[in-house]
Amino acid sequence: MIFFGRIGNVLRCRQAALVALLLAFPLLAPADGPTVNVQLDVSKASPRTVEDATRNRILLDYRFAWTSLSQALDANTADPLQGPFTGSAKNWLLETVKQQTKSGLSTHYSDQNHKVDAVFYAPEGDMIELHDTAGYRMQVLDRGKLVYDDRIVQRYIVLMTPGADRWVVRQLQAVDRF
Repeated sequence: MIFFGRIGNVLRCRQAALVALLLAFPLLAPADGPTVNVQLDVSKASPRTVEDATRNRILLDYRFAWTSLSQALDANTADPLQGPFTGSAKNWLLETVKQQTKSGLSTHYSDQNHKVDAVFYAPEGDMIELHDTAGYRMQVLDRGKLVYDDRIVQRYIVLMTPGADRWVVRQLQAVDRF
């Protein structure tokens, strides 16, 4: 009897753990946010070679920055900008959110594809310059009503620097060509 009591306790603990896991699953699953595909080529970076671990971290952090930018401009909230941006890029995006909120506009980005080339990696490893050819669908809404919808190809010069726990976008400048 004691043996079966222990098995019952183990099974109840496992069931409770499974229920807790299933309840937590939506928190672990990716949010229904924008799809951001990033291809990063570091082969032409100079004067320093970009190490594999650094490349992988920059790739993740750049993708996260664009996901955060999309969420901020879609919902007109500055919260997603707090981690992945700093300096002039953050100031520009905060001002954009402020102006959009004031005017009743919001911007929705989807189907993002970024072809990114690292062109300069500082000898000290404290800054990297990226050239991003970004393609995405951009929709502008005025108080929820669609007023603009187009497929965009835009080039950006991006400066990223290491932060406390990630690489952050310091400058994001749209340009006509590299």
